[in-house]
Amino acid sequence: MKDPQSIIQTIRLTEKATMLGETNNEYVFVVHPKANKLEIKQAVEKHFGKKVTGVRTANYAGKARRERRADSGRTNHWKKAIVRLKDGETLDLV
Repeated sequence: MKDPQSIIQTIRLTEKATMLGETNNEYVFVVHPKANKLEIKQAVEKHFGKKVTGVRTANYAGKARRERRADSGRTNHWKKAIVRLKDGETLDLV
């Protein structure tokens, strides 16, 4: 799982994530659930060519769906990483 494309799945562009980018120089990614902070840091540095100063992660459980029938299930579990870049560096996401 050392490939950056397998670790970083997508970027989250929400209002809160946009505010973090503007105020703290932090960007929010959806990452592979088994990736650790060091692997996420190396993947962002290799993929975007920027210097990372910190990584915070959070695991989210999938929501239960359709409980009253036999075909009940869940949405997928996922992991979020908030990556802080070195001062003066930014990501062009558009």
